[in-house]
Amino acid sequence: MTTGHVDTFCADNLPPRELWPVRDWTGVPELAYPARLNCAAELLDRMVATGHADRVALRWPGGRWTYAELLETSNRIANVLVNDLGLVPGNRVLLRGPNAPMLAASWLAVAKAGGVVVCTMPLLREREIHYIAEKANVHIALSDARVAPECDAAFAGIGTVTCYGTDDGSGLERLMRRAPSTFGNCDTAADDIALIAFTSGSTGQGKGTMHEHRDVLAITDCFPRYVLQPDAEDVFCGSPPLGFTYALGGLLLFPLRVGASALLLEQASPPHLAKAIAEHRPTVCFTAPTAYRAMCGMLGEHDVSSLRKCVSAGETLPRSVFDAWKSATGLDIIDGIGATEMLHIFISASGADIRPGSTGRVVPGYEARVVDDDGDEVPDGTVGHLAVRGPTGCRYLANPDRQREYVRDGWNFTGDSYRRDADGYFWYQARTDDIIVSAGYNIAGPEVENVLLEHPAVAECAVIGVPDEERGHIVKAVVVLRGAHDAGAAMAAELQEFVKARIAPYKYPRAVEFAHSLPRTSTGKLQRYRLRGGEPRA
Repeated sequence: MTTGHVDTFCADNLPPRELWPVRDWTGVPELAYPARLNCAAELLDRMVATGHADRVALRWPGGRWTYAELLETSNRIANVLVNDLGLVPGNRVLLRGPNAPMLAASWLAVAKAGGVVVCTMPLLREREIHYIAEKANVHIALSDARVAPECDAAFAGIGTVTCYGTDDGSGLERLMRRAPSTFGNCDTAADDIALIAFTSGSTGQGKGTMHEHRDVLAITDCFPRYVLQPDAEDVFCGSPPLGFTYALGGLLLFPLRVGASALLLEQASPPHLAKAIAEHRPTVCFTAPTAYRAMCGMLGEHDVSSLRKCVSAGETLPRSVFDAWKSATGLDIIDGIGATEMLHIFISASGADIRPGSTGRVVPGYEARVVDDDGDEVPDGTVGHLAVRGPTGCRYLANPDRQREYVRDGWNFTGDSYRRDADGYFWYQARTDDIIVSAGYNIAGPEVENVLLEHPAVAECAVIGVPDEERGHIVKAVVVLRGAHDAGAAMAAELQEFVKARIAPYKYPRAVEFAHSLPRTSTGKLQRYRLRGGEPRA
C-alpha cells in the first residue's frame, strides 16, 4: 500500500519483515478493510454521518459530549496540530492526562491528522516520559495542565508541550477557538501506523509496540462484537488509564464502534468507581480483578445494579473473585487475556460460555495454541507456552532482539503458561517471565532495582513479585545496605518514597526486606528463584 505518512520514522523502525508475526484478516467478515483507512474517521466521522450526531459519546462527572461535539472538538485539535504545531503525517504525538474528554478528543485528533498516538499515563515521571519521547522520536506533546510540569521537563530540548485545561484558557483551547470546526482527514493507508503503545519488559525498559489503523478497527470487530456484544444503549466505564490498550479499547474505541457512550473518570480507584457506578448508572465495566474484589465490600453503600456486563483483564481472574462478585451482584465476570503487543483481548468467554476459573476460548478472528519449548503443539491438558496469532500482532519499535523472542515462526508468544482442555478452553498457569503483575499493572523488577540502586544507602538489591490477597502480587525489594545504615522501618519507608518520587508510584516496593547478601551463582548471576522460594540468605 502507498503510505499516507510523510514522516517515515515508524516504517523505518519496524522489525525486519521476516520477524513479523503472521497476520490474518480473514477470520471474521468484518476484518476485510479497504486499502485506504483512517481509524478515527471510521470511528467518529462515519458515526456522525450515519445518524449518531445527537447521541451521547462521552460522559464525565459534570458534563457530556454528543458525537457531533466530540467530532467538532477533535477537528479543532487536528487543525491546531497541523496549522499551529506543524504536524505532518507520521509525526508522533505524546498525550498525557487523566481519563477525560480532552484526552479522548486529542487521541482521535492525532489519528485524524495522520499522526501517531503515543498515549502515556499521568502517573509516569520525567525520566519515564523522556525515555518514551526519545525512543519514539517525539517532538509534539499535548498535556493536561495539571500534570504538565514533568512533561515540560522531559521535553526540554527535544520538543514542545501544549497544555489544555489551563486556568486562563491560554493553551490548547485558545488555539482551538480560532481553528476551523471541520477537518480534512489524512488519507492514511490501512497499514500505516496509528499508535505506539509502550509496555514494560523484564529488562526494565519500555518497549514500543506499533499498531496500524486497521489494527485499531480489528480489536473493535473481534472481542466486543463476538464476545462482549454491547449495543448503542450501553454506557461503558472502568478504571484503567487510556494509556493502557485495555482502556483504549474498553473506554473509547469499543463504545464508539457501536454508537454507545463512555463514562470517563479521572479518579477510578475502587471506592471512586463504585460511587460513580451508583451515580451515573453505566452498564458495562472494565477493570481488574483487584477492583472487583475491593468493590464487593462496598456494595452495601453503592448500588451497582445498572451493570449488565463486567470485564476483567490485566491479570488472571481468581476463582474466588469470580464467585464473590457473582454472589454479590448476580453477574458473571467476563475474563480475558490480551497483551499490549496484540493490542487487546484474544481469549475470552461470556454468558453461558463462561467456565469459572478458565480464561475462555479463542476470540473469533484469532488462533491460539499451547506449545512446548520447541514451538510444537502439546496435547490438551498439557501445560505449555501460549502462542497466538490473528489480525493484530507484535511489531516492536527498533527492537529486533526482543522481536525474535516474542515472535517465533509467525506466532506471538505472550510469556504466559497455559493448558487447553478438550473443549478448547484455556486455563492460566503462570507468567513465564519476570514481569510482576500487581493490581492490573505490569511492573518490571529491573526498572525498580535501577532506581533503588541510585539511593546512596543501597549496595545491591533484587526486586521480585510475591503473592498478595488484595493485589494478586506486590513488588518486594530485597536490599543490601552500605556500611552502617540502619536496616529498619525508617529506611524501608525512605526507600519507598525514593522510588515513588522517580518512577510511577504504582511500581514502588510495598514490601522491603533487608539482607546481608543476595544469592548468586558462581559467575555472579542473581538467583531470583531463591528469593521467590523464600530460601534463607546468609
